[in-house]
Amino acid sequence: MRKHTWTARALALATTATFLAALPVAGAAATTAGATPAATPGTLPLPPVTVLTDKAGSTGGDLFLSPTSATSTYASGVEILSPDGRRTVWSHAVPAGLQAADFRKQTYQGKPVLTWWQGTNLGGLASGVDVIYNDHYQKIGEVKAGNGYSADGHEFLITPQNTALIISYTEATANLTSIGGRADQKVIDGIVQEVDIRTGKVLFEWNSADHVPYAQSEQPLPSSSSTPWDWFHLNAVKLDTNGDLLLDARNTWTTYQVPRHTGRISWQLGGKASSFELAAAPGQKLNSAGTIFSWQHDPQPLGNGLYTFFDNESAGVANTGAGAVSELPYSRVVTVRLDQRTHRATLVKSVDQPAGLSASSQGNAQTLRSGDLVVGWGSLPYVSEFGRSGELLFNAAFPTGVNTYRAYRFDWHGRK
Repeated sequence: MRKHTWTARALALATTATFLAALPVAGAAATTAGATPAATPGTLPLPPVTVLTDKAGSTGGDLFLSPTSATSTYASGVEILSPDGRRTVWSHAVPAGLQAADFRKQTYQGKPVLTWWQGTNLGGLASGVDVIYNDHYQKIGEVKAGNGYSADGHEFLITPQNTALIISYTEATANLTSIGGRADQKVIDGIVQEVDIRTGKVLFEWNSADHVPYAQSEQPLPSSSSTPWDWFHLNAVKLDTNGDLLLDARNTWTTYQVPRHTGRISWQLGGKASSFELAAAPGQKLNSAGTIFSWQHDPQPLGNGLYTFFDNESAGVANTGAGAVSELPYSRVVTVRLDQRTHRATLVKSVDQPAGLSASSQGNAQTLRSGDLVVGWGSLPYVSEFGRSGELLFNAAFPTGVNTYRAYRFDWHGRK
């Protein structure tokens, strides 16, 4: 374990984010009804979406997607679709060779904005920046990680204080002989930063290696010390209802609550050192490992001790270096009730992937004010919406070889 390195808000560090004047952006234009999503001139079109299910009862709100294409047929980028998924409201293709992720509506300085990450190698040692567009579809800001790191695409969250919560990965060397590894093993640590958007100063920094033992990882050790071990795989940073941070690590099967004023872990849910006893309510099911979730993403606080998680239940070949690993044969969204008094975590609700499929990476779940649940199925090419009782209201698919890291619904009123 290395020296504790979290940085208090008062110890603002180097300026690294650049705030830009509003400038028109080429290719960021609305498309006509029914048209193929527009792309920046000189690039391929964004992939189409096929609506599979559209039942009465969905609550509306435009769809926010960030399609990533592994094929040479389509470009990658961001897009807003009408509530029924059949019309493009606005779209923007990122430059060839780049990916986009975490596209959503947020609020900055009291005004609605569009935000996303764009860069390379999402899911690995990524390199990129977070961008902010206004409601005229003009770029007004760019946020970069500080202290020599580069922004990763898993999270770009603007706080009520006009700061940005972002993630970065960094490579280091660790002595893992205590857990059967090598003395000079390369590892990938997870970094959380809170950055003042206007000034670019780093207000807070947290490194997984300073707070979580390597022994808590569920990820197998690599066969070579020169192969970086992605032991933690930080994939989310949220604000809990009390203002603390919720950090999620896929490869420890754990969500951590961390106060910003100390950086120390208050509690952890799941994994090898859970602060809570795990249980399932009647009619609910723990996985084969006896846990509520595994390889999970996107913790979301709902209030009154309730949280949702995108429960992948699969690591896939690429994440283990071996055969596919699944604790359940399908992915799902789980709702968990935490009882701080009894230290008990109870699985109270689950919504399964409609076709019983398994998402080996990525994914999110957004609870709307109506109680409906919008789900981006990560590495699977599907986006769904479920009613309060779990009925499937909406389901859409991208072409083979395309997926969206997350999916959202927001009321959006852009101005050309």
